[in-house]
Amino acid sequence: MTIREFKMPDVGEGLTEAEILKWYVQPGDTVTDGQVVCEVETAKAAVELPIPFDGVVHALLFEEGTTVDVGQVIISVRTEGGAAEAPAQEAAPVAAAEEPAAPEARQPVLVGYGVSTASTKRRPRKAPAPAVAAQNGTAAPVAAAAPAAPVLPAVPAQPAGERPLAKPPVRKLAKDLGIDLASVVPTGDGGVVTREDVHAAAAAAITPQAAPAPAAASVPAPAQAPAAAGASVREARETRIPVKGVRKVSAQAMVSSAFTAPHVTEFITFDVTRTMKLVQELKADPDLAGLRVNPLLLIAKAVLVAIRRNPDVNASWDEAAQEIVLKHYVNLGIAAATPRGLIVPNIKDADAKTLGELSTALSELVATARDGKTSPADMQNGTITITNVGVFGVDTGTPILNPGESAILAVGAIKLQPWVHKGKVKPRHVTTLALSFDHRLIDGELGSRFLADIAAVLEHPRRLITWS
Repeated sequence: MTIREFKMPDVGEGLTEAEILKWYVQPGDTVTDGQVVCEVETAKAAVELPIPFDGVVHALLFEEGTTVDVGQVIISVRTEGGAAEAPAQEAAPVAAAEEPAAPEARQPVLVGYGVSTASTKRRPRKAPAPAVAAQNGTAAPVAAAAPAAPVLPAVPAQPAGERPLAKPPVRKLAKDLGIDLASVVPTGDGGVVTREDVHAAAAAAITPQAAPAPAAASVPAPAQAPAAAGASVREARETRIPVKGVRKVSAQAMVSSAFTAPHVTEFITFDVTRTMKLVQELKADPDLAGLRVNPLLLIAKAVLVAIRRNPDVNASWDEAAQEIVLKHYVNLGIAAATPRGLIVPNIKDADAKTLGELSTALSELVATARDGKTSPADMQNGTITITNVGVFGVDTGTPILNPGESAILAVGAIKLQPWVHKGKVKPRHVTTLALSFDHRLIDGELGSRFLADIAAVLEHPRRLITWS
């Protein structure tokens, strides 16, 4: 019997860690080669990880919600044959995970990505105190990471004189909360202090603060109740939400874009009554039966027509070479709000698609994003993006460029408004478009012409044909 280890694979694109969202197996479950054992979230997308061998799950090394470095063992599996390494790993799976592993014929990786050669082994810790060693014993790794409450106070926080192990974000959290890491009891793998450990220490520190020691003897017990209640209320007034995964990278990208590309935003308000009428006619067209037809579809088509008339807007800025790179293809991004944050997948070669093909691509893109299954490849190499803020009832906005792209179009809510039509005030469907663009790539004239063309197509949708 052999215990084989499956490490967090290198998903490429410079990503170094992933959060375990959900385990699909538990210790004792039988697994087969290619079976999905867990779902993880990288900084770009949620990904399902298949196990590359058959066997029985021996241990899950990390709990759901834990962020794990690439290269760390996340699950061990008992397999048949090759008993040479079994005894050592059977006795102490966690310790075995920290030792250099012998080269294997097959390494677990995600399809389409290579294997990182960088080591993620932590520096060795000093020998733990007897109480720690007795507690660890040969227990399963997950159980050891969460000892029973009565045992926890007896565990020394850190060996004397040793700097606590913790990741930079955890150290910052401790600093912000005024917690000395040396006083925190670590529960992470290898004696690492986790965010939960810091929060637990901060919560424990609140109790003595509610009633200062010098005044305790002179204040009657009933008078202390309001103070304690007040402390409880103060705690409930704020909630800290860790920013990680897709949301963290999105935030970093927006800051980088806002302070790197010189943004210009222009607006146009116009009548889209004819486009709304065309949407209804296309929905009833038997040639488009089964396809999703909505205003966004025709807006996307109008953007593609306007790009064809103004090809210089479809470009990117090469900072290293100090060059403008014109793109002869359109990878049309569609901003999508998901439970894990805003993502911008794009439709590859959207300019080459028919109306029906564009409808299918849009439907698949939105469905995949909502399910959290958008792949990193689907979010790369976009050229221009559409963000439909109108679905939230918003009239317009000043959108920030998706990094590396030349422009982003915000589509406002389409509403019935009084509008002058053929010399008379009538109720018409009206919307506002806002176009933000990189002024290094697009000057005021080109940006204005591009936005005006999009509006012209949507105001008179027959131009979808005459301008194509």
